[in-house]
Amino acid sequence: MARETAIATFSLAKHYGDVRAVDGIDLCVKRGEIYGFLGRNGAGKTTTIRMMLGLIQPTAGEVHLLGKRIKPGGNSFFAHVGYLVEDASAYANLTVRENLDIQRRLTRSPREAVPEVIALLRLGEYSNRLSGHLSLGNKQRLALARALLHNPNVLLLDEPVNGLDPAGIVEIRDLLRRLATERGVTVFLSSHILSEVAHIADRIGIVHDGRLLEETSIDELSAQSEAYLEVATSNADQAIPLLTQRLGIQRIERAANSRLRVFGHMDSAGAIARLLVEEGLEVTHLCRVEEDLEAYFMRMTGGN
Repeated sequence: MARETAIATFSLAKHYGDVRAVDGIDLCVKRGEIYGFLGRNGAGKTTTIRMMLGLIQPTAGEVHLLGKRIKPGGNSFFAHVGYLVEDASAYANLTVRENLDIQRRLTRSPREAVPEVIALLRLGEYSNRLSGHLSLGNKQRLALARALLHNPNVLLLDEPVNGLDPAGIVEIRDLLRRLATERGVTVFLSSHILSEVAHIADRIGIVHDGRLLEETSIDELSAQSEAYLEVATSNADQAIPLLTQRLGIQRIERAANSRLRVFGHMDSAGAIARLLVEEGLEVTHLCRVEEDLEAYFMRMTGGN
């Protein structure tokens, strides 16, 4: 099992006083897998990645990369790991090529690695431009190029498509998929955007308030999303007890514009409409809605 595992955390935690930024996370990411670490801003994603890289000391727990325990201050594992954490930093007074050449020397990569990664990230026309003059999207490309320069076995990426336009997002998505399928690279990426993660990840972990709420595949996630009847009526306060007491509906949620979401009674649309009209309420909207993945994510993390 250890040979198949690229990333593992065991009861990983980081506390800042009374704040539990990360609270006992257990993860197991297989080699060659793309794992989406999904959570809102402030959920603990970046802190978890920084502990994976040994950049900060865990309060408790352990991190193992490629079978070896990671300790703060260690650097031998960086020969096999590429990363992008938080800001896409670079030397602003150096060109794209010069930034990459410095990274090449640090990682002891061959000279041909620089033009190869420039082509891979489509940075050719910007190779002689000062990195401080790049757009946010191209700074992100440069940061990804630095992470990929030495052909790592594992990529740890914190919000990797930040600042990219839609075409750039698709390119990076396709690139990461190729790296996983053709080279067996393990990709661990964090994001707060479910739609982007859903397009690329093999598995997803949903983190909230420092805790791992759920781990699932995209197919399982789709299967767990719910359908409901959306009802708009002239008096929602009056409609709720009517539906609960007369039709036995147990789960009704309020939505925007005073609309109601009725769960578990998908075949009761006619009965709902008749009851409300008979009781003198106007029904202006009644339809079936399939909960999308974003709504499921928000429901899991307590959002509206």
